[in-house]
Amino acid sequence: MPGLPRTGRGFDPLARALAAGGHRALCPDMPGRGMSSWLADPRLYAVPTYVALLQPLLRGLGRPYDLVGTSMGGLIGLGLASLPGQSRRRASLRRLVLNDVGAAIPAAALAHIGAYLAATPDFESLDAVEAHLRRIHAGFGALTDAQWRHLAAHSARALPDGRLGLHHDPGIGRALGPAIADVSLWPLWAALRPPVLLLRGADSPLLTAETAARMATRPDTRLVTFDGCGHAPALMAEDQIATVTRFLR
Repeated sequence: MPGLPRTGRGFDPLARALAAGGHRALCPDMPGRGMSSWLADPRLYAVPTYVALLQPLLRGLGRPYDLVGTSMGGLIGLGLASLPGQSRRRASLRRLVLNDVGAAIPAAALAHIGAYLAATPDFESLDAVEAHLRRIHAGFGALTDAQWRHLAAHSARALPDGRLGLHHDPGIGRALGPAIADVSLWPLWAALRPPVLLLRGADSPLLTAETAARMATRPDTRLVTFDGCGHAPALMAEDQIATVTRFLR
């Protein structure tokens, strides 16, 4: 599950590695991103909406599943984990990877994300899209030129005038609203049952070192911090992919 403005194609390297290890990897686009439709009411761009919309897909799996979630995708994982356990109508979450998101989120980090999401830039070329992504997603870490180009190619959409726009609804940023506040999910974290791999970028403003350390005191939680990253590790580097695949063996 991708971060707030991202598409599932950002997980291509990780998905290939998981598939090579015998997993079936699904990388959906959330509403308003990539190949999924935009919502008529931007106020519905919220984690409870995504959790509800995922239920038919998860029921169709017919078995327990593991979830890797970056930022918003991790919040979706927490939401799914809070649902009642196995039943004939609901598959259960077996293991959870939280990538640079946790039980407390500072308002300032959310405001920064909301500001660039609400903008509606257009671009004359894919090179310009890539330059924009390198700037706003510097926290992804030291990606190769090919990886940045891959992200750019799957972050751009053609506009009617021939220019390029970003492949997400600007309403997603506006849905965060002006009244952004600190988020506390500690009760949800305390009730969590599945084993958790908690990943953090060493320079992340969204998952602070203090929050990560407190979360790591929970049994069945392993914390791994990646140097040279902020928000959020892109899960494209070999060491990051290996960390996830080892946990999901």
